[in-house]
Amino acid sequence: MSDSKQEPSRHSGKRSSGPQGTRFFSTEALRQYASDAANGRDSEVSTRTPVLEGSSPGIEGRRFVIRPGRQAIGRRLDNDIVVDDLSVSGCHAWITQQHGRCIIMNTLSTNGTFVNDRRIHEVALRHGDHIRLGQAEFVFLTREHGQPRHSYGRWIGGAVALLLVAGAVAWWWLRSP
Repeated sequence: MSDSKQEPSRHSGKRSSGPQGTRFFSTEALRQYASDAANGRDSEVSTRTPVLEGSSPGIEGRRFVIRPGRQAIGRRLDNDIVVDDLSVSGCHAWITQQHGRCIIMNTLSTNGTFVNDRRIHEVALRHGDHIRLGQAEFVFLTREHGQPRHSYGRWIGGAVALLLVAGAVAWWWLRSP
């Protein structure tokens, strides 16, 4: 009788599976894995995508990408942006990105949400705004430091005005005897 457990041949093209079983992780280990993954992925993100950049101890230099739609920010692990600081409420605030704008809204947190040292309920964010959730501080960034904000509206407005003037001159020229 042959053994029913056969080792796959190295030349058969099959791979053996990895370790089998269930692994258990402590909460601290899971936080560390999540932090490592976030630091590796988000720290390289260009600020052409809106980000919150941590500026207080414990989160200094970390960048949290603001994706389209609503994201929850707080201490609980089920938030989109987790801030491990006891002064931050479980679900402290929401940040929403829609139509090129980001809005932050306090969600009845204990220690409040502040933008540029003003306590807020809801406010649209601008590049460089300073945000404080409890004692955790962030800077809202929407473009690389030092880059001018592109004003495509001015270009379009100028082009439309130029076309109107050209059209008026052409109409006047065609109507002249």
